[in-house]
Formats: sequence, structure tokens, C-alpha cells
Amino acid sequence: MSDRTPSLLAALAALLTAAVGLVLFNTLRIARLHERLAGDLVAGASSEAEGVFAPGDLDGVPAPARRYFEAVIEEGRPYVRSVRLEQRGEFRMGDSERSWRPMTATQHYTVDPPGFVWSATVRALPFVPVRVLDAYDHGSGVLRARLLSTVTVADVGPDEEMNEGELVRYLAEAVWFPTALLPAEGVEWEAVDDRSARATLEDGGNTASVTFHFDERDRIERVTAERYRQEAEDHAPWTGRFRAYEDRSGLSVPTEAEVEWNPPEGDRPYWRAEIEGIEHRPA
Repeated sequence: MSDRTPSLLAALAALLTAAVGLVLFNTLRIARLHERLAGDLVAGASSEAEGVFAPGDLDGVPAPARRYFEAVIEEGRPYVRSVRLEQRGEFRMGDSERSWRPMTATQHYTVDPPGFVWSATVRALPFVPVRVLDAYDHGSGVLRARLLSTVTVADVGPDEEMNEGELVRYLAEAVWFPTALLPAEGVEWEAVDDRSARATLEDGGNTASVTFHFDERDRIERVTAERYRQEAEDHAPWTGRFRAYEDRSGLSVPTEAEVEWNPPEGDRPYWRAEIEGIEHRPA
């Protein structure tokens, strides 16, 4: 061993310690940022009671959507104002040849105004997490992702395409708090056929339309839409699938779901998860 070896090892150890310290610092900082954004979203939303679900709330709603609301919302159930969702599943980054990676996420939603903050951790490799923030807040949509909470791997929005794409996501995911899909919340419905209907929502200059497809029990089994896809910098068909419905405090909601892009070259599933916890707040 040369005379320089101890000093070189000491320098490497110091560098490694500094790198680990930076990652730990950024991990804590990003976690606090996500918590603050979720807290600000909920604090900035209306918490005023909007009454309870009644048959008259469905006046003018086309038959497929009417049957859905009657199947999943108990009469007298208060309108939901905010939601907290806990997810555990898998995420695939990149094309369909990539491997699925473990994922956990917490998501907060508000109804007035419509919004969400999705805070996720994806294990790209063992001990190598990617922290992801996907959000729609007061008309602005963003996607942020950082490897080890430090290296930026995605930084998109807000812009017109991203804003409307995130509003599409909100509208599709309202299946987890279905009172948000009622006309009283600004959603307009039109029938497509006897088993599907299109919902449209406007917010802050953004417009989103999603087609809801209902199963034989009148529950949503699939949603389809044209949504902005960042990788292609263009719009593409997008599909969400829902199953394993359970009753939660007067609402029937799915506890398993998956999402995929449907470009011409073939389907690209990228998210699948179970809902481990859900909290609906009426005010």
C-alpha cells in the first residue's frame, strides 16, 4: 500500500458521506414539500357542505349514468368535499419492455375547485427510489420526478396540454368519490350508448371529457379519453380499468385499478395498484 492510499480512502469516504447526506436531506425536503402541497390544496378548497344525494340530483342525467349513480351512492349520502387515498402497486417507466417496479403513493383530492396531489415513491432499483409528484391545482397541472430525491428525471408543466391532461385524470379518478361526478359539481353528461356515457368538466379555462363504460351491475369498469402524453408530446388514447368494488361509507368504489396508453404501436400499461385506504370527507 502506497503512502497515498490512506488519504485517498479518506477522501472517498468523505465524498460518500457527503453524497449520502445530500440524498437524505433531499429526501426529507421533498417529502415535506409534497405534504405542504397536499395541505395547501385541501386548505384552499371549499369545505362548505353541499347537501346530500337525492333522486332529484339526477334530473337530466342520461340513463347509463343515472343507473350508475343509483348503484353506487346511497340516498342521503353527503357530497364529498375532499379525499385521501393510499395506494400500493407497481409502476412501469418507459415502454412496455421495461420491468414493473414497486410503488407506494398517497393522493389527496378536492372537489371545489377540482384538484389532486399524487405523491409516489417508485423503486427503480433496490435502494434507488424515484419520488414523483403529479398534481392539478387551481387549473395548473405538473409532473415532477427525482431520482434519489436529487436528480431530476421529469419536469413538465404547467402548460395548456398538461393542465387539460391532468384535469382528464381528475375526472376519470372521480370514480373513487362519485358524488364529484354529479351535475351539481359542474359535470355535464351525454349518453354514448346504453352502456356508456361521456362526462365533460370545465375548470379554470381547461376542459376535460372522459367516456365512462358501465358493467352489467351499472358500475364503472373502464374509462377512455384522449390525453396529452409527455413522452410523445402529443395526444393519445388512454384507458383506465376498475374492479373489486367495495362499500365505503355510503359509496361503492373500486379497490383495484390499472392504467394504460393505447398508441397505434400497441397498448402500454404503466400503473396498477390496490387501494389500501380511502377517507372521504364531507366538509
